[in-house]
Amino acid sequence: MKHLLIAAGLLSATSAIAADKPQLTVYTYDSFVSDWGPGPQVKEAFEAVCDCELNLVGVEDGAALLSRVRLEGENSDADVVLGLDTNLIASARETGLFAPNSVSADFALPIAWTDDTFTPYDWGYFAFVHKADATAPANFRALADSDTKIIIQDPRSSTPGLGLLMWVKAAYGDEAPEIWAGLSDNIVTVTKGWSEAYGLFLEGESDMVLSYTTSPAYHLIAEDDGSKAASAFDEGNYLQVEVAAKLAATDQAELADQFLQFMVSDAFQQIIPTTNWMYPAVTPAEGLPKGFDTLTVPAKSLLFSPDEAAAVRDQALAEWQNALSQ
Repeated sequence: MKHLLIAAGLLSATSAIAADKPQLTVYTYDSFVSDWGPGPQVKEAFEAVCDCELNLVGVEDGAALLSRVRLEGENSDADVVLGLDTNLIASARETGLFAPNSVSADFALPIAWTDDTFTPYDWGYFAFVHKADATAPANFRALADSDTKIIIQDPRSSTPGLGLLMWVKAAYGDEAPEIWAGLSDNIVTVTKGWSEAYGLFLEGESDMVLSYTTSPAYHLIAEDDGSKAASAFDEGNYLQVEVAAKLAATDQAELADQFLQFMVSDAFQQIIPTTNWMYPAVTPAEGLPKGFDTLTVPAKSLLFSPDEAAAVRDQALAEWQNALSQ
């Protein structure tokens, strides 16, 4: 009995110590917290230096993050949101829910970065992924004129889906409705998020899937499989920079800042290439993994500024919805 009492006392003490640790809650997208995503490694690495508990909460895909935080407002359980991108920054800023930070880093991005609220952690180019031995359309017009079947994501819930709207709008402007009309019969299905779309593609449900130029690196490095490729389009490929920010209402402001600074450290950035399968925002000390040098690099990069993206978003969404409803 004495041994049981001692054991119970130790367990109680251990639980008390764990309960005393501050908890940082980070909302992010589902694929980030998956077993194969960055989440498990990020949690282990940050908890090793923060003397805290990192609680990563998966919230569908990127665009759904902003909707949830906007709905929860100042009562959100989140301290940090990780998974927005440049197409959502202006809308996120307008909520007034996010606070500046003092993160400093030597960013290795294709664009200059001066925002003191939204901190980048990775980047990449949207692209259609296909079998490497297939002849893939080289632009949107050729894709629309072909019998190629594609799977895309919903722009209302998914950052890749929204990125595709911006891509078409940036490339074609007022001709975007014509492009969408042509693409409408190529679209097999529209999924809520990236994971579902990519899974359906791997199951053979389409010829191409909206993803990233970096996606083939997963198959090459993790599976020793060179059977997938990404297309560089003649119009250019749209750039995505993914960002994180702390909530102004957080009661863990100091810990949130520590996490954001950790996010641009080597400990975090070296995890990104082979778990999130994107380019890191800060080049890791050991550089990029072997295999990234074989990836498609678009000759032309397209990108709306955050304010430009916010200005054209509603129109681009209406054009997409109209085309798919015909």
